[in-house]
Amino acid sequence: MKNPWLSMWLSGANAWSGAARGMMAAEMRKNQNAMMREATKQATDFWFAQAKAVSPTTPVKRKRRTTRR
Repeated sequence: MKNPWLSMWLSGANAWSGAARGMMAAEMRKNQNAMMREATKQATDFWFAQAKAVSPTTPVKRKRRTTRR
């Protein structure tokens, strides 16, 4: 014979553990994405640092004109 109180308790515990597992998975995905972005940025900066420094396509900042009132 099944115990209804134990069954309800286990159902509630399963619901809570599912929610906690989902939150933990989302946090892990967020951390993994941040690590991959940082690693890609570091690799790009390492390999293309000289290309950025001497790039003729780097836009030159123009001075802002002041308007007379």
